[in-house]
Amino acid sequence: MNAPTKAPMNASRRQFLFTSAASTGGFALGFTLPTNKAWAAAAADAPTRVNIWVEIAADDTVTIKYARSEMGQGSMTSAPQLVADELDANWEQVRIAYVDVNEHYRMEKAWGSMATVGSQTIRNSQSYLRQAGATARAMLVSAAAQQWKVPASEITVSNGIVAHAASGKQSGFGALAKLAATQTVPADVPVKDPAQWTIIGKSMPRIDIPASTNGTQVYGIDISLPGMVYAAIAQCPVFGGKVSAFDAAGIRSKRGFIDAFAIDDGGAVAVVADNWWRAKQALAELDIQWDEQGNGNVNNASIRAQFEADLDATDAAPMANNAGDVDAALASATKVLEATYYTPFLSHTPMEPMGATVQIAEGQAQVWTSTQSADGVATEVAGALGIDPTAVIVHRVQAGGGFGRRGGTGDFTKQAALIAAKLPAGTPVKLLWTREEDTQHGFYRPLAMYKLQAGLDANNKIVGWRSRIASGSLMKQRIGMPQLPKGIDAMATEGFTRLPYLIDNQDQAYKESRTHVPIGFWRTVGWSQTPFAREQFIDELAHAAGEDPYAFRLRHMAEDELSRHILTQVAEAAGWSTQPAPGRFRGIATTEPYGSFTAAVVELSVNDAGGIKVHRIVQGINSGHVVNPDNIQAQLQGATVWALSAAMWGEISIDRGRVQQANFHDYRVLRMSEMPKVEVVLAPTGGFWGGVGEPGQAPLLPAFCNAVFAATGKRVRELPMRKMGFELV
Repeated sequence: MNAPTKAPMNASRRQFLFTSAASTGGFALGFTLPTNKAWAAAAADAPTRVNIWVEIAADDTVTIKYARSEMGQGSMTSAPQLVADELDANWEQVRIAYVDVNEHYRMEKAWGSMATVGSQTIRNSQSYLRQAGATARAMLVSAAAQQWKVPASEITVSNGIVAHAASGKQSGFGALAKLAATQTVPADVPVKDPAQWTIIGKSMPRIDIPASTNGTQVYGIDISLPGMVYAAIAQCPVFGGKVSAFDAAGIRSKRGFIDAFAIDDGGAVAVVADNWWRAKQALAELDIQWDEQGNGNVNNASIRAQFEADLDATDAAPMANNAGDVDAALASATKVLEATYYTPFLSHTPMEPMGATVQIAEGQAQVWTSTQSADGVATEVAGALGIDPTAVIVHRVQAGGGFGRRGGTGDFTKQAALIAAKLPAGTPVKLLWTREEDTQHGFYRPLAMYKLQAGLDANNKIVGWRSRIASGSLMKQRIGMPQLPKGIDAMATEGFTRLPYLIDNQDQAYKESRTHVPIGFWRTVGWSQTPFAREQFIDELAHAAGEDPYAFRLRHMAEDELSRHILTQVAEAAGWSTQPAPGRFRGIATTEPYGSFTAAVVELSVNDAGGIKVHRIVQGINSGHVVNPDNIQAQLQGATVWALSAAMWGEISIDRGRVQQANFHDYRVLRMSEMPKVEVVLAPTGGFWGGVGEPGQAPLLPAFCNAVFAATGKRVRELPMRKMGFELV
């Protein structure tokens, strides 16, 4: 289990603190998750632990347990803020530590979901995290009342001090901790009104920043253990293929070589050596024959033809939404527009390639890895080795980027476990993929095609809207659902099933289009694609109506106050009502992903050679409540990198059944010199908890493309834009 780290980031404290509650004589204040009966029973056997989220040491140190994963998004700071505020802790005394995954399984998953996906960390856990802090606070008050023989109602807690004004008595948390552990756990302790928050809503410095900037941060790629060996891996270049044959005789004499064998049901070959470079070099010389399983003739053209056919077949496909009579509305419309949009496969390409270290001994597997789902790692490794998940010890380290690639179960952790199982017991082995292996054997954002049709009446009101979508199904192909609810993949259609625009007659149909290319959750998932089509088509309708695209949107949002709110806030911040400088043009878009509401304005210029200069981006979010404003600002700024990279260069192309891109030279991402100025508008209205990590990306791509149209008159209906002759300058 990882040592707790100190929350505040004062200059003198910018380091990990390798002290645990046990070493300082602490105990665990616990909290019973709703519906979790297993933990309630376990508490009886552990009287010093009455809450699974909070530990208090004798020196007043408060350690808050964090169940999700930190990978640079800042939630390891934001989530504990929820607990600390309700506890009325002194943030200077707060430490943060990962939940022990093995204990999580032994206690029947008492900490709930550990998956850091879908912008869920705050919005899906805020309720029980706040309740945990409030419950721990109530137990400290109860202990003080018992010790001081005063009414609990007269006791206050503030900034880590429990006090009774009438008697003048006060105490830090540590002196009351052991007695607090013996108190009856109260039920349904009320949480604070937002007006009472003192830590929630403040920009507390992130605990991971110092180590990330001074070189002391430990990532999965950094793990080094005594006696460790190293593995490099080659997987069939064609997805779904298998090893037909290979002969390791020619590499057995190479320096440092240990072994070579097929793993993962013959889908890959691993070479093990005494260092990774030697393993990689030996693997490069290994002659492997692959059975392509009939997929060697698949290419971009054949995939596109399949999707076009599926798109044409969507009229008979299941309906994601169906209201009114679209046929009649379009027949009576003054103007009818139609457009088809295309978004390609995309790779995650985090800076840290895939990898894991595994050691197996005495029926137990220890795993060191960067992951978005620590309990998923335990499940995957246990399944691969045929052991119980409680026999898997997961050591979580900082992830050098995830973006969905490290979510769910991990193919690379499974492979590392299978390699370790073939080595002498107790031998730790580090598997590390090359960048090329990572780019060419990922789980890619699904390719998607959208055919949109809409009609305007004589007053330029949208009277009918029809969406037809062909895309892979993450719910079936990645999650493994045998059947889609009503035949609809909600991730492929999000952005269309709930339009913010008032349109009486609308329908949306979906057709699953499956290829041999494995698909996965790319950052922002469906919301990374659907706004590209939807919000550009809204602009096309506004242009056909001869109206300002901002005013056109507002006019059709009469009943959606939250969408109007964020759109108005961002437009005003961007100065939409004023003309941009000569030669500059603006685009606008709005979206409502992950329970939040977002909007963006992009201001740019385009030279005669197609060079695009982005001068300014203004983007905003209404996430309801705000926990850490700096975190949100950083997330929205980072979204720009993803949006512009996808717009300009992002494409995974297929030829002869295999990925053509290999590394950053042919799979471009935005460079530091290309990063534009980004202004963030936080416009919380309260009343709900929306996601933050991914929503910022959703409106940026269409706003950017709409600005390009304003500058050039060219519609962007297919990505990437480099194919249209555009480049960033």
